[in-house]
Amino acid sequence: MRRLTLIFSIILAIGVLSAGAQDPTATNYSPAQCVGSHRPYPAPTELTAYPDTLTPVFINHVGRHGARFPSSAQNTTLLIKALVTADSVGSITPLGRDLLKQARYISEYCRNRWGALDSLGMAEQRGIASRMFRTYPRLIDGGKVSALSSYSPRCIMSMYEFTHQLSRLNHNVEMTTSSGKQNSPLMRPFNVDTEYIDWRASNAWEEPYNMLYETTVPAAPARKIVGNMLTDSSLNRELSMTLYSFLASLPAMNIPADFDKYFTREELNACWAVDNLRLYLRYSASTLSTLPADIAGELLANLIATTDRAVSGQSPQTVMLRFGHAETLMPLLSLMRLRGCYYMTNYFDTTALHWRDFDIVPMGANLQMILFKSKKGNYYLRVDLNEKPIPLMPNSDTIYLPWDTARDYLNRCLPLHLQL
Repeated sequence: MRRLTLIFSIILAIGVLSAGAQDPTATNYSPAQCVGSHRPYPAPTELTAYPDTLTPVFINHVGRHGARFPSSAQNTTLLIKALVTADSVGSITPLGRDLLKQARYISEYCRNRWGALDSLGMAEQRGIASRMFRTYPRLIDGGKVSALSSYSPRCIMSMYEFTHQLSRLNHNVEMTTSSGKQNSPLMRPFNVDTEYIDWRASNAWEEPYNMLYETTVPAAPARKIVGNMLTDSSLNRELSMTLYSFLASLPAMNIPADFDKYFTREELNACWAVDNLRLYLRYSASTLSTLPADIAGELLANLIATTDRAVSGQSPQTVMLRFGHAETLMPLLSLMRLRGCYYMTNYFDTTALHWRDFDIVPMGANLQMILFKSKKGNYYLRVDLNEKPIPLMPNSDTIYLPWDTARDYLNRCLPLHLQL
């Protein structure tokens, strides 16, 4: 009896030690979240109210394009090639055969439409526009709306879907639109800021990324589709990430991603965390460099200046719309140090716990800076991320800030050479 008690005690101790040894940086996000920045826009279920003591007078809006077809054929092509090779050597699995059919279907379905805005993305933009009109009708009815976009066709189409919906809801609105490379300093600074481009091309951000990649990405999902064809574990990990990227792109086309066939929840979270870290290191301020956030300096300065003009009564517009990319918003939100969008650490394996691309830049993501005027004539600013009010200042829960206070904070966020 004493021997059985001892054995039981040892087993219990081992179980406690194993539980205590669980990775504290591991996440357990849902498959819908693990599609990351491909996540379709999480539209709010109700309009955001504001105090009846305040009157909205101006909106600055910066949005990402809506849901789209995959930006390129790269992942689909790589996946098809791996599966065809596995088939030719007789190692492809039944699951791999099914996947090959799906990948070939996606390749044909996306032909000549890679990167284009799809019907879901169009609906997302119309939905955001409709809620803006319903919440702030006086800024549209008889108001003046200006809109600009990057030269990317999906951004241009997002702009037109948004503005077209506003005009459908109210004919008494004056609108102007602009698109092209002249807007790149605001909407595509990641393509024109030479200092940042040189930094991104260096290996500075790759070391922590590669470390997480090599220690985290699972090989098992690849083996589920090509069997033992790939004897090198690094090649299996590469195929697992290709498979993850392929599946993660499907919901933006309104096609379900059946992750459960290929990934355990732990494996799925691991692949997402690696891709999430890539975006964080390249497009958000980190302990490696603030350059990825500083490239949004001109855009933030523009938001401050245009709000200033509205406060002084010199703005011809009641609404200013801007349409860009996830890579436009991530630097801006990080530069503003908004909650959940700014995270500094030397332990990059903790990033997935604090900086989540599916919350920050889903398809159709947007930042709205709404200016209100009180009955006493004072101006207040509210900041909405994806149509949900959030505190502007890191150490305050205040949602409505006096414009002077908000302006001072935002100005201090700017790189020194741009401070107003």
